[in-house]
Amino acid sequence: MANPVALSPEARAKALARMGAGELDVLVVGGGVVGCGAALDATSRGLRVGLVEARDWASGTSSRSSKLIHGGLRYLEMLDFRLVAEALKERGLLLQVLAPHLVRPVPFLYPLQHRVWERPYVGAGVALYDVMASASRTSSGLPRHRHLLKRHALRAAPALRSDALVGAIQYWDAQVDDARHTMFLARTAAAYGALAANRTRVSRFLRQGERVVGAVVTDLETGNETEVLAKQVINATGVWTDDTQTMAGTRGQFHVRSSKGVHLLVPRDRIISHTGLILRTEKSVLFVIPWGRHWIIGTTDTDWTLDKAHPALSSRDVSYLLEHVNRVLVTPLAAEDVEGVYAGLRPLLSGEAAETSKLSREHLVAHPLPGLVVVAGGKYTTYRVMAKDAVDEAARGLDEKVAECVTHRVPLLGADGYPALWNSRHRLARRSGLHVARIEHLLNRYGSLVHELLEMVTADPSLGEPLPSSDDYLRVEAVYAVTHEGARHLEDVLARRTRISIESWDRGADAAHTVAELMAPPLGWDRARQDREVDHYLKRVAAEREAQQQPDDQTADAVRLGAPDIIPVR
Repeated sequence: MANPVALSPEARAKALARMGAGELDVLVVGGGVVGCGAALDATSRGLRVGLVEARDWASGTSSRSSKLIHGGLRYLEMLDFRLVAEALKERGLLLQVLAPHLVRPVPFLYPLQHRVWERPYVGAGVALYDVMASASRTSSGLPRHRHLLKRHALRAAPALRSDALVGAIQYWDAQVDDARHTMFLARTAAAYGALAANRTRVSRFLRQGERVVGAVVTDLETGNETEVLAKQVINATGVWTDDTQTMAGTRGQFHVRSSKGVHLLVPRDRIISHTGLILRTEKSVLFVIPWGRHWIIGTTDTDWTLDKAHPALSSRDVSYLLEHVNRVLVTPLAAEDVEGVYAGLRPLLSGEAAETSKLSREHLVAHPLPGLVVVAGGKYTTYRVMAKDAVDEAARGLDEKVAECVTHRVPLLGADGYPALWNSRHRLARRSGLHVARIEHLLNRYGSLVHELLEMVTADPSLGEPLPSSDDYLRVEAVYAVTHEGARHLEDVLARRTRISIESWDRGADAAHTVAELMAPPLGWDRARQDREVDHYLKRVAAEREAQQQPDDQTADAVRLGAPDIIPVR
């Protein structure tokens, strides 16, 4: 078990200094799930590793997914058996070994609308899904699918219109808080020795002839530049892959195309159901996913060529999702029921398919220049395989023999001892003075690291109180996000370390001042800096709300860009 080091402000400063002090074996560029996974993979093989991210951990695609860890049931219909088998194996590993404190089972109901052919057709696919999961040798112990008569389906999901189904099939997958999982990858990599620094941008690559030998990185908080020498550089920048390739002076061997996926959050009481739903649309599938006190409804799959950092959501997107989900609901949802929204970009490998929903989710690894490895494509669930393949390719460019990948048996921080702690949650509640529901909440976000937070509450009982208008989260979580999880700005805490920005009606506006005050001591903020952070966050919320009223992508994008980043990346 690795020592659970903190991603503290001091650790970040030391990491940057050490990156400039000697040659790394591998420098990973990009702090999304694949980049953080690659850093963990490389450092757990004994390599000297640096990891840099221009914004925050998971600030791009990796915090804006559908939050599912799944095999991709619809890819069976495309006969992409290898991708599904690979993803199901990874699902089992995450549930059982790697992150049981972050990944948990979730049931889905597939309503059947045709009497004769649909049940055997869909049933065969779901049965194959279960068989492939069992054959993966990482079978997660999820319940097998079951066929339901119409009355049983309506009992499981009373929100469904009686005329919207003739029966149903229920199956199980898994879900994760993607932003927290990605941050845990970065923190676990640091625990095994990786040097990790967010808000650190690659300004240019260092070259010796044709060979890439490192990069000049800029600390965006201070403006200081550091030359980082590395034997191999891994470009894991997702939808920014082509931009990073251009900086290296090569177009690369493949290109990445962005597809926008939009999600809405509505309160749990707006859809009365004991199970998630999966609905077929004319282009893809639509999920209704249980998420704490909320439902996540998504997603879309449309081409996106505008701003990559803040993909905007328009009124057309909201209408599309509501129209499709309302086709099966007894009580239709209105735009006023939407409490939160988010949009993310999938990095798809460019191909000949006219629509992004038909492009492959499989990944590719290339070595376009000596010393530079590029990994792109893929899906969240298979991040570990992508990371392994990227590090394997980088290892071929190193002089010494590199150990084989071991991340399939390296649990993330917080995983060790989690099941026993879950069984002891009532005792933890009595000891800490917190309600058992609070302990369950903390265990499902921090796992066995919960003791670090409970010690902070013991030292300062006020930290055990909930945040304003965000009752699910405690004050201690805002402080811990800074001292242990690498949060540098108010947005980092409200949008990624917690999900207040999408889970509360006011999108975190009421909590903003309190959270800024809690972040101030460990970050050394004065009152003016606190006010600046709050002002930027409130402008972001206002711009997102206004963009949501716009009729199309172009106008929504223009409005969203009216709220600048607190730290400009360019």
